[in-house]
Order: sequence, then C-alpha cells, then structure tokens
Amino acid sequence: MDERDELAELFEAERGKLRAVAYRMLGSVTEADDAVQEAWLRLGRVDAGELDNLAGWLRTVVTRICLDVLRSRRARPEYVTGQPLDEVPDPAPAGRPEDEALLADSVSRALLVVLGTLAPAERVAFVLHDMFAVPFDQIAPIVERTPVATKKLASRARHKVRGVPAAPPAELARHRQVISAFLTAARAGDLPAVLAVLAPDVVRTADLVAVPPGGSRVARGAREVAEGTVVLADRSKLAELALVDGAVGAVVAPGGRLLFALTFTVEGDRIAAYDVIADPARLRELDLAVLG
Repeated sequence: MDERDELAELFEAERGKLRAVAYRMLGSVTEADDAVQEAWLRLGRVDAGELDNLAGWLRTVVTRICLDVLRSRRARPEYVTGQPLDEVPDPAPAGRPEDEALLADSVSRALLVVLGTLAPAERVAFVLHDMFAVPFDQIAPIVERTPVATKKLASRARHKVRGVPAAPPAELARHRQVISAFLTAARAGDLPAVLAVLAPDVVRTADLVAVPPGGSRVARGAREVAEGTVVLADRSKLAELALVDGAVGAVVAPGGRLLFALTFTVEGDRIAAYDVIADPARLRELDLAVLG
C-alpha cells in the first residue's frame, strides 16, 4: 500500500464522524458531504506526515468549512424559512443510500430548526462541545475567541436551544400529552382520534400561504377542523413537537427548513384552538426551542 492509499484509508475511517459533525453544523446531507469532500481535497495539499493528530486536523478543517457556509447563510435567511412545501425535499427521500437516511434521521428536525437560529460561532461551539465533547481550548481557535469566551458562546447557545418554558412543569407535561396525541392521530389520518382531542367549539386559524387552494383561513367546530386536519395527514407526518414562545407547539420543517409553526390553546384535555403560522415574517418573530 502506497502513502496515498494509506492516507485514503485513514480518511475513510474518519468520514462517518466528519459527516456527523458537518450535518449538525449545516443541517443538510448534501452540504455535509461537500464539506467532508473539501476536507479531503485540502488534506491532499498538506504534508500529512507532519500532522500529529489527523482526526483533530480533519475535524477542524471541516468545522471551518461549515463555519464559512453558516456565515454566508446569514445574508440569505430565506434558506431557513418561507419556502413552499413542494420545493423543499425531506433530508432522506426514498432511493438514497441507507447511510444517508440514517444520517438525516440522527437529528430531529426541530433541533435543526433551533440550531439554525443560532449565530454561526454559537452553533459551532454548541455542536462541537455539547454534541461531540470537544474541549473549549480546541474550539476557541476555530471561532477566533478565547476558551473562556468560547465557553460563553456554548452556554448562550445552550440556553437558546433549551428555551424557557412559560408554564409550570405539570402544565407543560399535560399540554405535551394532548398535543402529542393530536399529532399522532393527524399523522395516521385517524378522524375519530383527532376528534377525541378537539374541543367541540375548537377554532383553527392559518396564514393564507398554509391554506390549500380553495380552503379557508379559519375553520370552526371539531368536525370541520378534524376533517381539514386529516386531509393534510402527509404534512402532519413532518410535524414535531417544539417549544414555541415558551409553550408546547409544533414545527413542520422538512430538511430542517422551517415552513410552519403551530401554536395551541389547550383547555383541560382538549385543544380549544390552534394557529398555523406560515408567513415568513411571523415565523422569524417566534422564539423556538427544543422541547426537552
């Protein structure tokens, strides 16, 4: 085996870890693979024999590539919100190799949405430290901060990811149970089960962009709301629970791109109202966090 083949073998041994890091940084399988491939090309331009820690060097290079991508996105926030549902592919469509599907399923869509709200340096610090246990003194040079400042970046990001619930734990748990039951029934297209968690006089409102052609922005009464929900069962399959403005809600975010957010009013063990937010301006105003 010549030196190039040996280097390729060592790189392949690290590829899975590098893809995992890049995917959590970027939220895109394609872009993660591009970042890893670029790291391989850069490796070919250095003297690998002088690298004391090949794995660490590769992780640093991939992270810096991802950081550049994240910074470029700040100038085009439409990457995160506002795209029509039929224009944003799910991260693991049918026909992709199994390893790509596993990578895409390794992080919840809700987490990808929340990570997308972080500043680039915050996302790097959080992903590397909280998800991959990289020490702050190794992250600091990448984000051009001191270790102490990098620790503060990760702490700030952690606070944003976790959010601040606006309700006591018991109430939050009850709301979560009710809304989870609603989403489960909606995904299955189970009309009786949807009706079971809706109040008789429930009201559903929706931004115009979220309404099917010919549909109404407002639906009233359990039967009308439930039937409209069942019709959109495929869309419900992409919904995940999240903390929305401090309350239990849901996001629809194929590929980590936020399309809709749902806010709920729960009374007792029934949903009294819910709102489908799809207008990009309204979506940007929401405080989103992962529901622990």
